[in-house]
Amino acid sequence: MSTVAVTRFIEAHAVDVWCLLTDLPGRSARLTAAGPIEVLTPGPFGPGTAWREERAQPGGGTLTEEFLVVETLAPHRLVLCSSGAGVDYRITWSLRPVRRRRRGCTAVTVTQEAVPTAPYGRVVALLLGGLAARAVEVALRRDLADLAVATAATGSVEAA
Repeated sequence: MSTVAVTRFIEAHAVDVWCLLTDLPGRSARLTAAGPIEVLTPGPFGPGTAWREERAQPGGGTLTEEFLVVETLAPHRLVLCSSGAGVDYRITWSLRPVRRRRRGCTAVTVTQEAVPTAPYGRVVALLLGGLAARAVEVALRRDLADLAVATAATGSVEAA
């Protein structure tokens, strides 16, 4: 199993970050790597919600991924899963309120775990593990940076 985790402090309350993180219709407008999104399930966002999106790859090109919400604990924890070729991914978003400069702030950690599900998935992980981990880290950092920009644009932080 391969795990990559990245944390960023976002100058907004956890509930505001959560609202932007779980807004599927606005996702492609906020995340520069996200392309068109197709919601695959009806109803409100929560466990069982599924969607498909195109993602720009760091080295160029796009990849279509499907995500399924496994767990939500608003506004603190969101767990997604996504199946790939020979690998299953588990993406966990953790939002922890912190106080900085007398303002609301949220420490947002996103962790991606890759679990090989087929023998060739293990071989690819061994051969490209470090390179793939760096690419995942770049993508996660980009999503966090985009989320920080989106929360700043909403003006959701109030002085305490």
